[in-house]
Amino acid sequence: MTTIEYSAALRRFPFPFTKDEYRYSTNIEPAGSVATTAAGSWGAHQLDIDEHYLPELAQRTAILDRDPGRYQCLPHMAAAAWDAMLTLMDRLAAEYPADMSLARDGSRWRWRNDRLGADLSFTYGDEDSLPAPPLRFIADQVQEDIVLLDQREGGLWGDAGVVTFAADWSMGFDCGMSFLEIHGPVPRIHTERVITRAHDFLLRLTPEQAYRRTNWTLTVDGKLDTSTEGYPEWGRDRRTLAEGPLSAVGDRLYLRVEVQHLIRLANSGAVMFLIRTYLRSLREVASVPEWGRRLHRVLAELPQDMADYKGLTRTREPAVAWLGSIGMDA
Repeated sequence: MTTIEYSAALRRFPFPFTKDEYRYSTNIEPAGSVATTAAGSWGAHQLDIDEHYLPELAQRTAILDRDPGRYQCLPHMAAAAWDAMLTLMDRLAAEYPADMSLARDGSRWRWRNDRLGADLSFTYGDEDSLPAPPLRFIADQVQEDIVLLDQREGGLWGDAGVVTFAADWSMGFDCGMSFLEIHGPVPRIHTERVITRAHDFLLRLTPEQAYRRTNWTLTVDGKLDTSTEGYPEWGRDRRTLAEGPLSAVGDRLYLRVEVQHLIRLANSGAVMFLIRTYLRSLREVASVPEWGRRLHRVLAELPQDMADYKGLTRTREPAVAWLGSIGMDA
């Protein structure tokens, strides 16, 4: 038997499908457990640093410089922002001790990140001791987008976040909305109660718990930033893909997978929602035969209302046709 040697990126890729069809579900599991795939494994770390660390952080900085509204923090979320920053620093230091450390000396903390050449001391709660507000500062240290949910009035509210790599939504628009309002447009959620169950689950999270789930869509040309604000730039890519040659689809169309971590912050009680985005072209995905065949079946079977909501109206048919053309319909 011949053993196929996959690239490191494919070995780490969180391929999201475990069967030949897809329906909305909470698909929540404990964080930190290793998930095996046909190409390798993923999931050992809550914060995943890879070879794209520096380029993606540079892209985030450029986006925030151009559009500061991607960072939002309502005044009552100040304590949660500090809580999130320290929690993420502590996690980074635990998962990458060779490069990062967090130490306390009385009322002062010292943070070191050798990958960025950062070494600074700060006082918890004193914004003047940091070069940027705490949520904005820590967003420059992780590849994940960050959303903080406040819990009040028996519900969750998206009241803070730094989101530069959203999949057709806007942190600036959604800030201040309830969890259920944010997910209101999702088809089938009201009859199948998927979002209601997820909301109830998050309300019961305790500080010692961390969970994760995956989500997915298709993205043209591997763009990370497909936020609503940038639709005029990336929206037309779907049309050019659909109208272009079938031979280009495998390299232009990407499977976009989000690994979302859900963590209750110990001091503030807010729920931290981390979103890490991974992109691999259809040609790369199809190089793992089991993945290529499964993706073909999932896309071909996906109900139209779900395809429309995921923004696949123009890209699903070319994806199915291209995968079929290289034998992935077997």
